[in-house]
Amino acid sequence: MPKSKTSRRATRTRRNNPSKPTSPSIPAADRPVAPGYGILGANDGKGLLPWTWVARKLNRCRTFWLATIHTTSARPHVMPVWGVWVDDMFAFSTGRKSRKGQNLAVNPACSVTNDDGEEAVILEGIAKQMDDLAALEKIAAAYKKKYKMDPRSMNEPIFALRPAKVFGFIEKSFPQSATRWRPGIH
Repeated sequence: MPKSKTSRRATRTRRNNPSKPTSPSIPAADRPVAPGYGILGANDGKGLLPWTWVARKLNRCRTFWLATIHTTSARPHVMPVWGVWVDDMFAFSTGRKSRKGQNLAVNPACSVTNDDGEEAVILEGIAKQMDDLAALEKIAAAYKKKYKMDPRSMNEPIFALRPAKVFGFIEKSFPQSATRWRPGIH
């Protein structure tokens, strides 16, 4: 059965304007605010990155950079971590007594980025220790596939960062493709 004109128009609009979510779980894309960098306005130009680009970049990355806030001096602390992107959240493990673990216990605000400065993904939000058994099972399966190990075997906390903001930057097409998502806002 052929699609109606309205249905074809809606499909074409979504394809040409990735800022419009195609389902309730896909956050709307817009432009980050970065005065002085020539980033186009939210309604100007083309080139917003699709949400699928975020998942692709994070799934292909092996080592990530985690930034936490030091517990005693309020200075940033950045360290590499392994992690997986599952159900629109970044999951990772760290030792309770590690500086990262101590920092997150006091202040769970953190940022995570992939290891590719030419095609960067930056996640910002609050990391929460996972205790949901079904979610932990999915995380463990993703870890086993990616790293050939189960993070639960270390008996250390597994955290999940459901980002409040996500940024995507492609060096070759910056500033036209600079994109921001706010997953809690649809």
